[in-house]
Amino acid sequence: MTSFGAYLDEIKKNLARGDATEHTHRAALQALLQSVGKGITATNEPKHIPIIGAPDFKVSRGRIPLGNVETKDIGTDLAEMERGKGPNGGQFIRYSALPNWILTDYLEFHWFTHGKRQRVVRIAELVGKNKIKPLPDAEKEITDLLESFIRCPALTVGSAEQLADSMAGYARTMQQQTIVAIQHEADSGWLHQWLKAFQGTLIPDLDEKKFSDMFAQTLVYGLFAARVHTPEKEDFTRNSAARAILKTNPFLQQLFYEITGPKLPDSIAWVMEDIVELLNHADMPAVLKDFGKGKGKEDPVVHFYETFLAAYDPKMREVRGVYYTPERRRSGREHSRSGLCFQNSSWKQKNSSQE
Repeated sequence: MTSFGAYLDEIKKNLARGDATEHTHRAALQALLQSVGKGITATNEPKHIPIIGAPDFKVSRGRIPLGNVETKDIGTDLAEMERGKGPNGGQFIRYSALPNWILTDYLEFHWFTHGKRQRVVRIAELVGKNKIKPLPDAEKEITDLLESFIRCPALTVGSAEQLADSMAGYARTMQQQTIVAIQHEADSGWLHQWLKAFQGTLIPDLDEKKFSDMFAQTLVYGLFAARVHTPEKEDFTRNSAARAILKTNPFLQQLFYEITGPKLPDSIAWVMEDIVELLNHADMPAVLKDFGKGKGKEDPVVHFYETFLAAYDPKMREVRGVYYTPERRRSGREHSRSGLCFQNSSWKQKNSSQE
């Protein structure tokens, strides 16, 4: 029997018992996902954060992340969720920027990359409450979708543009996760403490929404900067990232030391781990081939930021956030109201006003 046939049989058995929930079908979906390609692992995430959430499955090949899968109970209106409506609408908004992910109720599969829906496949219809009817060509359709999902180049990258797109997607997801997390923690919580630190160091009137954006950009691009300064033969981890941040900026160095410990909220930690794996397996020499140091070339971390920003939000530098410019370009009017500047391989704090 094919993996698809076994999947449908398991769904049918679960429904026939009359007490199936969203979680009941996870094992069947895990087996289906892992049958798509050699070495594929679908990890049913153990740390699901109430209210904030985390995708139900992380799909990888070895240690290389390929994408995520979010499950809902059979019969859930995925179209309504995709419109940001209903009880799951907010969750869809938080995950919509993931580079490569699938939303499914086990019978219908919506595949997204970088916020765009690529394809929808429905493999069966629900008949009554406890039976399903397979649709024609369902096996071929779902196989094509899942194979495309695991082949998506968004997470295994070999160019600056691909890496910037993936980093930008994760930054948007982290920004959304941070907003929700800070709204649900106590005023004395870890994120609130960092909000106060950003207010004291950078922008006195920084609100939660603007902070979440600056925080996400700082963590995501800080990981990239640390990866650039990590020797190619060394594994890149959250711990090594903290060590790779240069000591010229104690503010940023302290932030990165704290993300290696237990204080980092789980709702943000899973995003950080996916970015670390992305950077650990990206072809960095290929990514940075046009940004390398040498005669007539700028610091790669400085130069690459423009590529990242174009993918994240090209208008952001006109408003707020973290931005990076080489020393020789920092003259005249500055657009950003406030931010963290990365210049000549060192993080520097900045607090300037628009003229």
